[in-house]
Amino acid sequence: MFKRIQYILFFLIFSSSPVFAQLPVNTLTLDEVLEMARDYSPQAMLAKHQFRAAYWEHRTFEAEYLPSLSLNGTLPSFRRVITQEYVDGTYKYVEANTNTLSLGLTMNQNIGLTGGRVFVQSNLERVDIFGENSSSNYKSDPVMIGFEQPIFGFNQLKWKKKIEPLKYLEAKRSYLEAMEFISGEAVRLFFDLILAQQNVKTAQLNYNNTDTLFQIARGRYNIGTIAENELLQMELSFLNAGSSVNEAEIDLQLKKFRLKSFLGLNDQYDLELVVPTDFPKIELKFDDVLEHARSNNPQMLQYQRNLIEADRDVAQAKANRGFSASLYATYGLTQQAPELLDTYKDPLDQQGLRVGLAVPILDWGLGKGRVKMAESSREVVRTNIEQSIVDFEQDVFLKVMQFNLQDDQLLLAAKADTIAQSRFHVTKQRFLIGKIDVLELNIAQTERDNARDKYISAMRNYWQFYFNMRRLTLFDYVDDKPLDVDFEALID
Repeated sequence: MFKRIQYILFFLIFSSSPVFAQLPVNTLTLDEVLEMARDYSPQAMLAKHQFRAAYWEHRTFEAEYLPSLSLNGTLPSFRRVITQEYVDGTYKYVEANTNTLSLGLTMNQNIGLTGGRVFVQSNLERVDIFGENSSSNYKSDPVMIGFEQPIFGFNQLKWKKKIEPLKYLEAKRSYLEAMEFISGEAVRLFFDLILAQQNVKTAQLNYNNTDTLFQIARGRYNIGTIAENELLQMELSFLNAGSSVNEAEIDLQLKKFRLKSFLGLNDQYDLELVVPTDFPKIELKFDDVLEHARSNNPQMLQYQRNLIEADRDVAQAKANRGFSASLYATYGLTQQAPELLDTYKDPLDQQGLRVGLAVPILDWGLGKGRVKMAESSREVVRTNIEQSIVDFEQDVFLKVMQFNLQDDQLLLAAKADTIAQSRFHVTKQRFLIGKIDVLELNIAQTERDNARDKYISAMRNYWQFYFNMRRLTLFDYVDDKPLDVDFEALID
């Protein structure tokens, strides 16, 4: 009773609001609602931005394989300190007043195959000494070529090259999956509003019918052809019908709010939905659906990526456990002179070579333990994925069976709706001529209303199952092709 009072209060408040007072009506079909949901809904905007984040992450990965150019410098580095110097057999403290300016240009190129890098540098430095013996000097490295390479180390770039393309492809398919999920939600809200519209029409029709029948029953009672109990039953039906109209109106406004909120619409228009009459006639085969699901579903890519990441973790643990070394080699030209231009005359060559070693001697089994943990985690991942794939295939089989039943369910619901409507009409006519009592009339009316609700629910189930199959396989069964969008347009 309290809930019914809330409904009535909500209706009385909002039905008198200007928002609902003679708004222009925007009539929408299912296709139009689906298009608006994909283009303007907050969920669609969220999916678009999630894809953009994945896109720029992938671009960052690709940039690691391209040459990079950087400029660095010190402008200036001034020092005024007291330093210790050894002069003529004694230590003296002298004031040092210097300023250093430097500028360097570096080009780097990562080598994905080995995990190393090649670089080319050009540097210029000026040192100014202030005081009694002030002077300026320049030092230049016109060109220096270097190579840095880890030996027996973990090659991060190699594993990124395996994983990052999968992540980007997964992001594309996840976006398509999100669009189909949005379509499924739009279908649900669309038919919720369709059902609410139908309930308002049914409630108003029932109210008008019960009003007419109550007046007829009152006349029959006055002439003694029906008992008082039947008259009271008709009056109760009339009062209940009035209450149902109010509740149906409130439910209609709530469903409109939900759909408009989902579509990101404002309140400048009222909504009136058109009941769809055409349905895609599709008979799915399990083998074909399973093939599409394995090829297109982002979950399959995630399983593949998880296995590669587990292999990467094992390789990293093994690389960090044992002997490792790094090689750093450079060759270039250098010169120094009091004048800037002289530093580029007759440059001298310079070479550098450094080999670093890291040899664990005693770690109390720490490295071995990390390897064993990584290997155990990989086996857990592999086992979970194998079971998930089995569950996935069973889910595909079940959904194919359910979808193939939907067209039959829809046809049966449509036929039941037609029969229930005809039965109520016949029952009403028989009641008018006094052949049946009010109880049978109420039963026929209830069955008519339930049949119409089941028909609309069957339509909703059909379309939701259809978009669930599209989301599962990312395949358009009407046009017989995989789903796709212009991903480049999403970046703009």
